[in-house]
Amino acid sequence: MIIKEAEFVISNTEISKCPTDGKAEYAFIGRSNVGKSSLINMLTDRKKLAKTSGRPGKTQLINHFLINKEWYLVDLPGYGYAKVSKTSRAMFEKFISEYLTTRKELANIFVLLDSRLEPQKIDLEFMSWCGEKGLPFSMVFTKIDKLSSTALQKNLAKYKKEMLKQWEELPPVFTTSSDSKFGRERLLNYIEQINLNMNKT
Repeated sequence: MIIKEAEFVISNTEISKCPTDGKAEYAFIGRSNVGKSSLINMLTDRKKLAKTSGRPGKTQLINHFLINKEWYLVDLPGYGYAKVSKTSRAMFEKFISEYLTTRKELANIFVLLDSRLEPQKIDLEFMSWCGEKGLPFSMVFTKIDKLSSTALQKNLAKYKKEMLKQWEELPPVFTTSSDSKFGRERLLNYIEQINLNMNKT
């Protein structure tokens, strides 16, 4: 897939204000500081489409970006950021879960995971919640250029082991680097394939 256009459409916390044109939506979510904004900018080939920040927890709204006038990339707030007040966190969790469970246009959730870390409880809990709700999701490991190939394989194996305690099979797994653009083509092709399948039905 070649991305010719990527435009910001709307930011909000109310599901009723999300786009109503029925185009497929792909949500990106992960723990704060997982490199979500950098990944979105890398995928769309736009340096400043999503705001990157040295301060985790910057995304506090549901952000819709229209890609090639065909589908939406949805940037969701990060979860599990300690410095956000409990009230704010509860509010985020409410509208994020409402968006994920009620949005008919949602085609897939890309759960971003820091490849440098061993399986994190909060990530495993979030993916388990997606499974309970019957939500389609994929695992996207970020920052793979920040560790050795051996360390990466070791962490991927640990994730696989943890996931298979609950799941019969793993969801699709992607490895990415925002710096080298590794994984970009595979991820975009995956989205394109889902779009094609949806158009056939």
